[in-house]
Amino acid sequence: MPAGRALVARLKEKAAALGLGTLGVAPVAPSDHAAALRRWLDRGLASSMSWMERTAIDSVDLTRRFPWAKSALVAAVPHLPYDGARDAQAGVVPHLARYALGPDYHFTLRARLTSLMEFLGREAPGTTSRVYVDTGPILERELAARAGLGWFGKSTNLILRGGDSYVLLGEILTSLLLPPDEPAPDRCGTCTACIDDCPTGAILEPYVVDSSRCISYLTIEHRGRIPAARERDLGEWIFGCDICQEVCPWNRKIAPARDPAFITDPRLEHETLADVVRLDDASFADRFAGTALARTRRRGMVRNALIVAANTGDGPALDAAGGALADADPIVRSTAAGTLVRAGGAGNRRRVEGALRAERDTDTAAAIEEALDGRRFDGPRDPVL
Repeated sequence: MPAGRALVARLKEKAAALGLGTLGVAPVAPSDHAAALRRWLDRGLASSMSWMERTAIDSVDLTRRFPWAKSALVAAVPHLPYDGARDAQAGVVPHLARYALGPDYHFTLRARLTSLMEFLGREAPGTTSRVYVDTGPILERELAARAGLGWFGKSTNLILRGGDSYVLLGEILTSLLLPPDEPAPDRCGTCTACIDDCPTGAILEPYVVDSSRCISYLTIEHRGRIPAARERDLGEWIFGCDICQEVCPWNRKIAPARDPAFITDPRLEHETLADVVRLDDASFADRFAGTALARTRRRGMVRNALIVAANTGDGPALDAAGGALADADPIVRSTAAGTLVRAGGAGNRRRVEGALRAERDTDTAAAIEEALDGRRFDGPRDPVL
């Protein structure tokens, strides 16, 4: 076996021992999807994620920022934390994307990849390397596909060679020129399950997602008020969304990961939507520090829980929404008003009318007034672009 391939074999063995799942090697070269990314950005499909525009030039050619980089070691780590259907789980677990049910994977993968990078440094002294986990201007899924780990599904999720899109990705860029793995063939065929079953129509066509319609974007990345026409679209999700993965035939027979780092936090099985609605800044920080759920911040989590309370008719959470009318955050106040109006009842309407009279923020007052007169929910939905 040539020296380079022998080193790759040792790296893959070490990666498996570190809990890094499947490891592949990709050449660092300009992206094959630069034109597609440019078209996607020009159509405004990144919505408010302006950082994607700022980093586009660097992301499609890593050598601009890392002229020393020759190869990328890409790890795909399965994370599915439990058996059974999502809606059979207790507490707020069914309302959360599966990757967010345990500790923040960024810390876990970074620690493991750092150990692998140190191993590489011992095997190849003088090598320059850097670890990335969902950070920096890197098109991770393209690197993973180049590294032979899997292919792009039509939902844009990476699907591993043997099936399973419930994976987390991390990379080591290195100055060492290593023999790359062979890319995997696209095995989606004529299947369109992810497109057909997306409740918001976010997958406009194969491999093209409109962020502004995507439940994951709305619940995590979107920082302001969720557009009224999208509130019902959230369904039962307060953080992320797994629907396109749940309906994917390649995920039907995968086994849960047995990695202790991805075990569901048992507290999530006892906490309720009402508990989330009642969170203040201190309790949110104390409860969710060190988890992926911290990404949406307290405002976003409470906002989403209020919307889901109306979508599902959750009585205790709707009761808690009354207290949120006086919240310090204007987004929470206006969302609570919309939630109570949607829940119906003369008592709820009187509470919202009282909140409107007390409201001093002009924009929030306008949002509450719109909720009361029904304009928030009466017009046509946005057309599919």
